[in-house]
Amino acid sequence: MDTGPHAACILSASSEAAMIDRERLHRDGYVLLRDVIPADWLDDLRTAFDAGVLPSSQWPVPRGPDWRHSQLDLDPVVQAVCRLPVLLAAAGALIGERFFLAQVEGREPLAGGGHQGLHRDYSAERPGDTVNALAFFDDYGPDNGATRLVPGSHRSAPDAPPFDLADESRAIQLNGRAGDILVFDADLVHAGTLNPSGARRRSILIGYFAQSRHAAHLQTAHLRNVRMDTSERFEP
Repeated sequence: MDTGPHAACILSASSEAAMIDRERLHRDGYVLLRDVIPADWLDDLRTAFDAGVLPSSQWPVPRGPDWRHSQLDLDPVVQAVCRLPVLLAAAGALIGERFFLAQVEGREPLAGGGHQGLHRDYSAERPGDTVNALAFFDDYGPDNGATRLVPGSHRSAPDAPPFDLADESRAIQLNGRAGDILVFDADLVHAGTLNPSGARRRSILIGYFAQSRHAAHLQTAHLRNVRMDTSERFEP
């Protein structure tokens, strides 16, 4: 059980959308939703992931060789995960305006791979217009490449020096169980981590964008192999 300074950022499956601590979410830039994917969905999600795996050469933009990538955005159970009420509530709280589901793809670090340097994915038109989520289909931790992140790094004080992406001193590494979902501001400093054991760590990376980004999204969707309809809108 998490007992550190950011334990309050973690919600249980029984939490309703209205119970999200929005102040802390905005302060820390992320929330880890525990056990929010129904357990009886997980086998179907793992099957969808494995069935959708494509080699790097079959993606419009080549993918990293030390990761397994899965095209699964048309799978109905995957789409249901992307619309879980508590997940939409967290994404909407960060974005702060009408938004849409822009993309979803599967990612898994291979044995001996998966390490990334700390980085940001970046908002596009204004801070907070882009939110990512990682939904985990397998248990995750230091032994299989769990995500690490730097709480509060998505917004800097006006007089603060630029964040040193080589400084890992403030990074924390997540751990948890299949069925958890991490939701975070795209400007939050984060990274994948080496998978030393080779144990499976299937997940989906989900992107939510403010509705003002939709036209630009359509211009580049083919480069990300987005096949799903992105016309639905969600209220924050």
